[in-house]
Amino acid sequence: MKKQFAALILALVPAFGFAAGGGVHLDKVDIDLTDKVALQDGLKTFANYCMGCHSAQYQRYERVATDLGIPEEVMLDNIVFSDAKIGDHMKIGMKPDDAKGWFGAAPPDLTLVARVRGNDWLYSYMRSFYEDPTRPYGVNNTVFPNVGMPHVLAPLQGRQVLPSKLPEGESVACKQVQVVEDGRKQFDPLTGTPITHEDCSVMTVVAGTGELSEAEYDEKIKNLVTFLAYSANPVKLESQRIGTYVLLFLAFFFVFAYLLKREYWKDVH
Repeated sequence: MKKQFAALILALVPAFGFAAGGGVHLDKVDIDLTDKVALQDGLKTFANYCMGCHSAQYQRYERVATDLGIPEEVMLDNIVFSDAKIGDHMKIGMKPDDAKGWFGAAPPDLTLVARVRGNDWLYSYMRSFYEDPTRPYGVNNTVFPNVGMPHVLAPLQGRQVLPSKLPEGESVACKQVQVVEDGRKQFDPLTGTPITHEDCSVMTVVAGTGELSEAEYDEKIKNLVTFLAYSANPVKLESQRIGTYVLLFLAFFFVFAYLLKREYWKDVH
C-alpha cells in the first residue's frame, strides 16, 4: 500500500509542476463560453492565423458551426480553405514529415491545448512574444523561452520589444510601471495618483507598428483562447446544465428520503 501511495505521489509531482507554469508569471483571463461573438471571432483568428500549421483534428467543421451558431454555407465560404466537406475533421494539408523538416518538429494539434496548458498560459503566451534577432524566427517568448515558432500575430500586435535587449543604436521608451512595495501598489498621498517608474525589462509595443491597439490585441487573444477552451471541451456547457438538474433532483429526493427515514425510525428508541 505504501509503495502504491509513493508511486501516486511521484506521478502527480510533474503534473503540479506543469500546472504551476515553472514559476513564470501568468496573466489571468476570464472567458465566457456562452459569448458566441467572442467564439466566432476566436474561430476566425484560429482559421486565418493558426490553421496554416496547427490542426484541430478532433473537431468537425459541422459541430463547430452548430455550436457557434454559424450557417454551414458561411462556414464553408469563410473558414474552410480546402476541399474539405462540412462534416470533415479540422485537419490541415501540411504533412508531418514536411513540417518536421521545415520547423524541426511537427506543430502540435491544438484541439486540446487549453486542457493541457490552461487558459491563463495560452493568454499570456500569445501576448509575450518579443523581438530577438538571435532566434531563428527573430522572436522569443518570456513564457516559453527559446520558442521555436514565428509570431504569426505580429502584424496585429506590432513590434513588441524588450528595451533592455535592443540592438545598439536603437532605443524605445521604457514602459511606465507602478511602484509596488511589500506587495502593495504605491499612490501619491497628495493627489492619489499611482507612483510609477520606468522599467526597461518590461515588454513594450512600438507605437504605430500594429493594426490593433494594445487593448484590441488583448481582446483578440482573449477571443482566441475562448475558442480554444471551447474546442478542448465542447460539451462543458451541456455538462454544467445537466449537472444543475442532477443536483436539484438530489436535493428534492433528499427531502423525501429524510421524511421516509424519520417515519421509519420514529418508534425506535
